[in-house]
Amino acid sequence: MNEFVSVVVGGTPEQAGIGTLLLSRPPTNALTRQMYREITAAAEELGDRGDVTAVIVFGGHEIFCAGDDVPELRTLDLGEATAADEALRQCIDVVAGIPKPTVAAVTGYALGSGLTLALAADWRVSGDNVKFGSTEILAGLAPRGGGGRRLAEVIGASRAKELVFSGRFVGAEEALELGLIDEMVAPDHVYDAALAWARRFVDHPAGILAAAKAAVDSRVDRP
Repeated sequence: MNEFVSVVVGGTPEQAGIGTLLLSRPPTNALTRQMYREITAAAEELGDRGDVTAVIVFGGHEIFCAGDDVPELRTLDLGEATAADEALRQCIDVVAGIPKPTVAAVTGYALGSGLTLALAADWRVSGDNVKFGSTEILAGLAPRGGGGRRLAEVIGASRAKELVFSGRFVGAEEALELGLIDEMVAPDHVYDAALAWARRFVDHPAGILAAAKAAVDSRVDRP
């Protein structure tokens, strides 16, 4: 049983057909090796479940994810660090590969690998007070788990390099202008707004949605 990551399906009539991948490691949802594994397992479950048509990735009402647990990373030897990097990459790739529409509901902060996790979703909705950042350089690290590539795919290489090299925070309005997020709402309405995005797709056949997502993500049309 997962300790920090859970799968929530349904619950209210509005949530029928919607699965939520919920992070819960207070106070910041910092990502550890255990969380990489738990996110991977949760994403695989949501991808396989026949009662889930669309998925919300949510860190709770306070904070989405402040990035990697750097103190844990500092304790790893070279072999362990290499394995951790691969586990993070797999975690992000499995979330991105969920064969269903996915929306990240972003509150508080999405920093470092937390931003990468949000970028793995098809769309992002955030509160108007959220701070984003590719902040790894501030801890003496480079983006991990394919984060630099995903950031460049969303906002372009030049802008991505500026954020990665500076590590600066980006407010919600600038994030909207850059394309980091698709909708900005009041902080208390983030999950509801993400739910509204997800509900747009619940009446479509699951197989068609999966093929359509694969066609876009692989840049190859599918029958």
